[in-house]
Amino acid sequence: MLLGIAVDIETAQSDEQQTRKSQGLGEASAARSAASIHGSLRQSHEFSLIQVSAEFRALRSTVLRLWLPGVDDMSESTVREVVRFNESIDQALAESIVAYGDASTHARQLFLAVLGHDLRSPLANMALTGEMLAREGLSAQQLAQLAKTVQRSSRVMKGMVDDLLGYTRTQLGKGLSITQGRCDLAEALDAAIADAAATYPQTCYELEVTGGPAGHYDATRLHQLFVNLLVNAAQHGARSRPVTVKATATPGCNRIRITNQGTAIPEAALKAIFKPLVQLADDDTSDTRPKTSLGLGLFIAREIAEGHGGRVSVESDEVRGTTFTVELPRDE
Repeated sequence: MLLGIAVDIETAQSDEQQTRKSQGLGEASAARSAASIHGSLRQSHEFSLIQVSAEFRALRSTVLRLWLPGVDDMSESTVREVVRFNESIDQALAESIVAYGDASTHARQLFLAVLGHDLRSPLANMALTGEMLAREGLSAQQLAQLAKTVQRSSRVMKGMVDDLLGYTRTQLGKGLSITQGRCDLAEALDAAIADAAATYPQTCYELEVTGGPAGHYDATRLHQLFVNLLVNAAQHGARSRPVTVKATATPGCNRIRITNQGTAIPEAALKAIFKPLVQLADDDTSDTRPKTSLGLGLFIAREIAEGHGGRVSVESDEVRGTTFTVELPRDE
């Protein structure tokens, strides 16, 4: 950006061009500018517009503080250069904000499209089940199977709604509400595995608990965290291999490791996997995982862990599979 600003300062400018630039009608560059790239990257890294504008304010003041002490006298040409510099900074800021807004709009449109896609499947299942229930002569076994279909579809939709509500709270700056109480993690994992297994009945979950992990946590939020990680493991893991869950109590923390076997997650994707809507905006074709996902489950899991003073990390390779590790502080 500074190189572009330096070139702009040295480029001749007529009075008409100066007027148009002051009105935000400056000539657009044929190639994508550094400022617009900067705006897009800041949006993908979850910066706010206030933070983006603050960067340009800091850049402006820093350059002027470094440059002005070397000026011998405030001549007309010096004043002109200061004006041109400020014009260029304002132009770069405008380009960055436009790119930021375009990226946000694109992600929002994709979000709505994928939301409709993901809701359509469980709704279709429930509609079909309703038509079958209207028929006469269904056996008790058939009725039980149809009931399981409705329950499974409703769990999928409930999980999506819970994630949407959690994401909305974080975007409004309120954060996730955490109400702590005595919580046995083995019981919380049992309940979460039951829900995940009901959603993905073909996936086998294996739980191993060591040391009696427990603490003061929000049991409801941890249930949501575990279900999101378990469902994610079922979605992306090999159907023929079980999802292993290991919960261990250590003096300082409780550690939960959830591992699935399957295609390894690329290194580039690992760096952004906990960001909201990452699957919507990620154009990395090396990641072969399904793209029809809101990309909110892992983001919510991270927010819940951090709300408890803990963290979530991930490792992935072809040999050991993909492991999500949840670490929660433990009160002795």
